[in-house]
Amino acid sequence: MYNLKENSTRVFIVHMLPDLTARVFHRASVADMISDGYVWIATAGIGTAVDSLGPDRFDDMQGVVTFRPYVQSTGRLMNFTVRFKERFQLDNLGIQNMPNPSMPLLWAYDTAWSLATAVNKYRVSSSTPGTTLLSAVFNTTFDGIAGRFRLVNGQLQLSTYEVINIIGKGARTVGFWTPESGIFRNLKSNNERELKQIIWPGDIAIAPRGWDVSSTGKPLHITVPSRHGFNQLVEVSYSPTTNTSTVTGYCIDVFDVLMKNLPYPVAYQYVPFTDATNYENLLNLVYEKKADAMVGDTTITMGRMDKVAFTLPFTDTGLSMIVLLKKDSSRSMWIFLQPLTSALWIISLAFFFLTGFVVWAIEHRINPEFRGTPWQQFGIIFYFAFSTLVFSHKEKLESNLSRFVVIVWVFVVLILTSSYTASLTSMLTVQQLQPTVTSVQDLLRNGDFVGYQRGSAVKYWLEEMGFHKKDLLGYGTVEEYAEALQRGSGNGGVSAIVDEVPYLKIFLSKYCEDYTMVGPTYRLGGFGFAFPIGSPMVHDVSQTVMTPAVQEEMARIERKWFGNTGACESKSSGINSSRLSFSNFGGLFLITGMTSGIALLVSLSVFIYQERDKLRAEVSRTRSISLQRLRTWLERLGSTEQVGEYERDGHG
Repeated sequence: MYNLKENSTRVFIVHMLPDLTARVFHRASVADMISDGYVWIATAGIGTAVDSLGPDRFDDMQGVVTFRPYVQSTGRLMNFTVRFKERFQLDNLGIQNMPNPSMPLLWAYDTAWSLATAVNKYRVSSSTPGTTLLSAVFNTTFDGIAGRFRLVNGQLQLSTYEVINIIGKGARTVGFWTPESGIFRNLKSNNERELKQIIWPGDIAIAPRGWDVSSTGKPLHITVPSRHGFNQLVEVSYSPTTNTSTVTGYCIDVFDVLMKNLPYPVAYQYVPFTDATNYENLLNLVYEKKADAMVGDTTITMGRMDKVAFTLPFTDTGLSMIVLLKKDSSRSMWIFLQPLTSALWIISLAFFFLTGFVVWAIEHRINPEFRGTPWQQFGIIFYFAFSTLVFSHKEKLESNLSRFVVIVWVFVVLILTSSYTASLTSMLTVQQLQPTVTSVQDLLRNGDFVGYQRGSAVKYWLEEMGFHKKDLLGYGTVEEYAEALQRGSGNGGVSAIVDEVPYLKIFLSKYCEDYTMVGPTYRLGGFGFAFPIGSPMVHDVSQTVMTPAVQEEMARIERKWFGNTGACESKSSGINSSRLSFSNFGGLFLITGMTSGIALLVSLSVFIYQERDKLRAEVSRTRSISLQRLRTWLERLGSTEQVGEYERDGHG
């Protein structure tokens, strides 16, 4: 019992013979395990013998939940009980307070009755073989005092069980169970699927949690690594005057917040582990249950999950790299093209020509400045469209439709040129810094040296990526990281540091100006808190990590220890952060495109309406087919013969 008490589990299932069960519950009571917080459930073999237990046995089973076959209280059963007690007391004069007959006794009585019924029904004699008698018993069915007697494969078939709760000097029915309906409260109506109120050990009406945070009732022993370097995560400070250790850091603050937000109080104390060169040793303490949990910068891996249970990660999950930034001394002669993406350049040119064509289509029949030879008109379209860039178009517009198109287009051009100017100015005036390496493939191709954190699993991940052991150099602090990157691969240093994102954030919080995080982020397990496998706290802590209030508090803790690394991370985007794409101006192009299209349709509709009689007469005179008719309409639209008459009609 004391060995079981050392476990955190507080739910026990008892399945044994009744006499041995009574001894077990007595020992559990002596060990103070029939008390608040415990759950004891006994199988039906014990429940059937409850009525035959003595009063002293009930004292050791207070709050136990068990089962027994349901026997309906009938007149026949009551008559049997009275006769049985009278007969028993005649044979045993010294016994007082005779309990009611137990379930095995009722079954024994019904079994004897089935034997008598079989002998009488099948006329069994002394010479009848035993197998014949047994077959006759198997085929006997009747209503006994314990219920319907029916054997299937030699076993008595029971249809209903009572769920009973041992309270005081007896058992109280709290529900029923059948194979068809499961658990329900009342036999008359099985709609209520909950049991009646159960009184648990310790005279508690509220259902226990089923486990205890600490098996001994003492504060949890939380082991933490006492490491050198990256003290923002975990730092252990020793005070010689008080002979005590103080544990601080990002991981510690996060764990404290999680414990405070659990739905139950948890007492714990941090125990520093001085030999923190290998985290596997600390995890072995949890695995061997010499520690209740491990808190620190512990990466979740598949191998470690075989030993301990991890909570959900509480940090960014991923592997990335830090590289040195270098000044971009070379200026491209085509830098004026870089403020806009290729797609935006092409779309802008297309809209320049579209706007020029729409203005020409509206104006050329009513405005002499838009007439001439085909080449001259093409030149006017090109010149007019691009002259709007500097607002120097000199052609006077006659139509209100074309004026409206140009007003909208000039507005778009104004915004586009202003944005272009601002982006180009930023590229020319701000000192551009470029990363020395942009991807892992560059490192592999050049055969550069790569740094990692000593004692971490990053080295093995790098080897799986294709790096040779001779090209991997281990470091322990952010200062060593910076020094190695400054030296470079050619001078005994490295070209990049590959590590998990939280460590790189700590590095950037101290060295922001000359370094940046580049390349893709490879998904990893992240940091998690380790508990023994099967610990119920893993689920509760993981749920707490996901609550919005805790997420906000964790963000505040991250800013406290790491600072604002967003400014440094933005450098990784380089020049691309200043480039303008079509998505930035999609709405403007949509507006000017719709304006030009609507104006062109209105102009064409007005022309068709005004020239309908002349066009109809010309087509009738030439008796043209459909293709010739279309050609006639287009020639009419492009001609300028009726301009004077069109203008006299007051249009334009």
